Amino acid sequence: MSLNLSNQFLIAMPGMQDPNFAETLTLVCEHNAEGALGFTVNRPYALQVSELLQQQSLEFDPDSPLAQAPLFAGGPVQTERGFILHSADRQWQNTLTVGNDFAVTSSEDIIHALLEGTGPQDALFLLGYSGWGPGQLEDELAANAWLTSESDPEIVFKLPVEQRWRAAAAKLGVDLSLLGSSAGHA
Repeated sequence: MSLNLSNQFLIAMPGMQDPNFAETLTLVCEHNAEGALGFTVNRPYALQVSELLQQQSLEFDPDSPLAQAPLFAGGPVQTERGFILHSADRQWQNTLTVGNDFAVTSSEDIIHALLEGTGPQDALFLLGYSGWGPGQLEDELAANAWLTSESDPEIVFKLPVEQRWRAAAAKLGVDLSLLGSSAGHA
């Protein structure tokens, strides 16, 4: 397989039919012959991290920025499973490094580090992930369902959620509001 989208953004085209991905920005964390794994980074739930911490019976300051941060819908697969997408400045027990700027951890030790103030510089708490079987993502790209671009930690960790999708496209020089909602082939 020659195409490798690891550490790339998937920018949903305006005509995306799947409601799980309409107007989403997804970071591809792994892409190989077995398929692809990624996390949507612009779909916050109406829940805060504090609710997750309470369920885990962890002690935390309810007024801290960490506790008040939103939980994100990482994708439609295993939505009960938690992940933390974070800056790649440290590793934990179960960390997948994605390029130089991102890592994903699914072990509880990172939560304790974040609560103690020794965690990564930037972090998003996600429930679920996005997954594609062998060749599925390539087929979706061929059908013009996605734009792809280089990932950017500034977009993921610094921009307001509602600006991320359009900002990623703008880096390519694309104004999504000018694209029609039906895909075509030249």
